[in-house]
Amino acid sequence: MSQAAAPLALTVDSAALSRRLQELALISEAPAPVVTRVLLSEADQRGRDYVRQAARETGLTLREDAVGNIFARWEGSDPTLPAVGTGSHTDAIPNAGLYDGVVGVLGGFEALHALKRAGFQPRRSIEVVMFTAEEPTRFGLGCLGSRLLAGALSLEKARALRDRDGRSLEELRAAAGCQGALESVKLPEGFYHAFVELHIEQGPLLEAENIPIGIVEHIAGPSSYRISLLGEGGHAGAVLMPGRRDAGLAAAEIALAVEHAAKTSGSPDTVGTTGVFRIEPGAVNSVPYRAYLEIDLRDTRLDTREKALAEIRRAAAEICARRSVQLEFSEINADPPAPGDARTIAIAEQVCAELGLRYRRMVSRAYHDSLFMARVSPTTMIFIPCRNGWSHRPEEYASPEHIAAGVEVLARTLARLAV
Repeated sequence: MSQAAAPLALTVDSAALSRRLQELALISEAPAPVVTRVLLSEADQRGRDYVRQAARETGLTLREDAVGNIFARWEGSDPTLPAVGTGSHTDAIPNAGLYDGVVGVLGGFEALHALKRAGFQPRRSIEVVMFTAEEPTRFGLGCLGSRLLAGALSLEKARALRDRDGRSLEELRAAAGCQGALESVKLPEGFYHAFVELHIEQGPLLEAENIPIGIVEHIAGPSSYRISLLGEGGHAGAVLMPGRRDAGLAAAEIALAVEHAAKTSGSPDTVGTTGVFRIEPGAVNSVPYRAYLEIDLRDTRLDTREKALAEIRRAAAEICARRSVQLEFSEINADPPAPGDARTIAIAEQVCAELGLRYRRMVSRAYHDSLFMARVSPTTMIFIPCRNGWSHRPEEYASPEHIAAGVEVLARTLARLAV
């Protein structure tokens, strides 16, 4: 009987994993319970040190690439075979919680530790990846590390990235001690046999249905856009209403048009958000002469996402023409949805069935590094419930029991993929 078929006496050390989660949460740019670790900030650097130490304590071999992705490997008996991957991220947006991404990294270490304690010996190497900059906080572009690993971001665009202070990716990674050229980051074809990411759901379905495990069969494709509007300012008391070219009101109408386009796309999975909305000069007694918007548009289907985008563009043009406001509409990024790999999904489902754990297939409406790993490897995700579906806020919470269940499903899934 092979190791894949033989029952593994596998136990998850939930107490040790909870301790690690809490310890990493204290490495933050803001006091607890807030977690903030912006890419290559001082807190992010200390968080990376913590991840490196946790990997060493698990007995894994470390390497890092030129953009700061960290790879922690358990060498298999046949290192010539493509490896099995897992992992997530540890950077955190301002005012975030302690579980988003981190469960997939520290939980990945505990999954491998549990397999080691059970006496499992992988034929394929198993690797935990801590991806650089899953969050878009620094450069306005999410999944920077996995995009570059997958070749989904051109080197020209990567080198052109600037943060709000004008600092480039090249400048920041050099200051952080990242070695090598960006050309070296892209993974060679066939590097991973499969990739499985453990993550909190960041939605309410699993908790509402009292289901401990979600298995992701589709990841929604994100797109984002910048809109710049130029009208004409003036004194709020002196410029009469018929002659106004108010960029702020044009922006407000466009934000409402985003909502309407998402609601009428024909897909229940279309979501549109105007997450950045700025007007100038920002004085109560002055007509706004300039406005700046950033729009997030996502869907599991490209056709309905494109339909919504076309409606937003049409509405923006009409609004600005009617209000005599100049419009600039540009794309930040537009990524296709990613399907989960049928075989990897089936293995995770079989593991859940054998453990007697209820599960459901799911769509991930948030996007993750797995969206880009799916371009280079068969991929799926394992979701666990989070309280009230909350995420990206200090109240984010996943119970130790649900985390342990997710880690066990992950460990057993990795074991079957690694033989």
